[in-house]
Amino acid sequence: MRILLEELHARGHDITVIRISNNLYIQEESPIYRSITIEPDEVLDNFFDVYLQEQIRAQREGASAFTFLKLTKDFLSMISQVHSIMCNVVAQILDDANMVQSLRDSQYDLVLTDPAIAPGLVLAKYLKLPVVLNVRWITSGEGLFAIAPSPLSYIPVPGSGFTDNMNFMQRVKNLFFHSIIMFQQKFTADPSYDVLCAKYIEGGCDIISLLQEADIWLYRSDFVFEFPRPTMPNVVYIGGFQCKPAQPLPAELEEFVQSAGQHGVIVMTLGTLVDALPKEVTDEIASVFAKMPQKVIWRHKGERPSTVGNNTLIVDWMPQKDLLGHPQTKVFIAHGGTNGVQEAIYHGVPVLGIPLLFDQYDNLLRLQERGAGKIIQLRDINGHSFEQNLLEVLHQDSYRLNMQRLSRLHRDQPVAPMDQAIFWVEYVMRHKGAPHLRTEAYKMPWYSYYSLDVVLVLLTAVTLLLLSSLAIFRFICCRFTRKTKVKQK
Repeated sequence: MRILLEELHARGHDITVIRISNNLYIQEESPIYRSITIEPDEVLDNFFDVYLQEQIRAQREGASAFTFLKLTKDFLSMISQVHSIMCNVVAQILDDANMVQSLRDSQYDLVLTDPAIAPGLVLAKYLKLPVVLNVRWITSGEGLFAIAPSPLSYIPVPGSGFTDNMNFMQRVKNLFFHSIIMFQQKFTADPSYDVLCAKYIEGGCDIISLLQEADIWLYRSDFVFEFPRPTMPNVVYIGGFQCKPAQPLPAELEEFVQSAGQHGVIVMTLGTLVDALPKEVTDEIASVFAKMPQKVIWRHKGERPSTVGNNTLIVDWMPQKDLLGHPQTKVFIAHGGTNGVQEAIYHGVPVLGIPLLFDQYDNLLRLQERGAGKIIQLRDINGHSFEQNLLEVLHQDSYRLNMQRLSRLHRDQPVAPMDQAIFWVEYVMRHKGAPHLRTEAYKMPWYSYYSLDVVLVLLTAVTLLLLSSLAIFRFICCRFTRKTKVKQK
């Protein structure tokens, strides 16, 4: 979102950001926007960190059915609390008459929001403003399931680990995973939003309908990365919109990279959420790196591995985009976050993925299916397996060639993804919305959407016709039989 705001500011737009006081990613003071800071009534202290560590431990040690259910329960509880806290934040805004009047007086053109946590949609509905979504995830998983036709026969549900080519049992499991997501929506997200809608929106509303009412969906993916599937006219694909040509590295880092010579550099990071893997895993990884002729740049904030070699540079932070765009970079070892995967595609660097949670396995699976990456599960990592997988991605040309092909496909667009995003935001501003691009299907009851009422009427008509025909046939037969008997007498 920050990158999109920077581009909007650069093009002369005035931006106001509503944030909570303990948000570490959105600063209160910024040269590109004015902020409204709300103090939440409740704070989740380190809840996610605890969940993450339990998830990593379960993957490493193997999880029983009981452990899996506990982790699922903890995750759903965490998500439910986050929705509740953020809905209360919007309730604070709407209860403050002065703030509401100030928002109205500002005469905003639209609301731009990420609907993974979606109270911004309720605020937009209350203020009667057009909505543009910066979206991949919504309150109950992947966004397109809420707006576009999504046959479960060939569209894998996130978390299923399936591709778009499923056998019978996989389709059964895919339906099961979809049921879990529907359960999550109904029991962890809907209650908080239903209360908010009932109190502040005349006539009430529900969060899925508000999502479907959005004017434009800026969808953070594309069909170079995603499996083909149906879409809608108001969905604009901006996958890789944050990607830019690499900038020069800092002098010391450039010197280290160049010292690798013809062998090149391996870059490893597991994102900002994971500071370190378990010690035995990092020791195994470090020992493999120490044997490699390549230089290694590794973002790692935990205890320094005892087996780290002289060829490995351990850092707290790295200029990831610039390293991926450096010609010396040979392999990217990553957790499979959306941004990192798209940046790897943009720069044509093959990926060795270690998925840990959320959508990471599904992201990496898409690369693996296209021959541009390989997955190694955390539970399978030891010195031998990690070395074998790393050498395979390093030395089999197919990985780099396939990733470079994806890079060419991604870049071969008439309009850059960022320019697409800005155009459609400004389009909504100019036209006060884009209702002509929005399907009205969401207003239909489910039985009408699937034409079940039509099928029922047709079946009834056919049944009545058949029964009438049968009755007439029986009547004629009986009459003929009686006449025959009379003649015989």
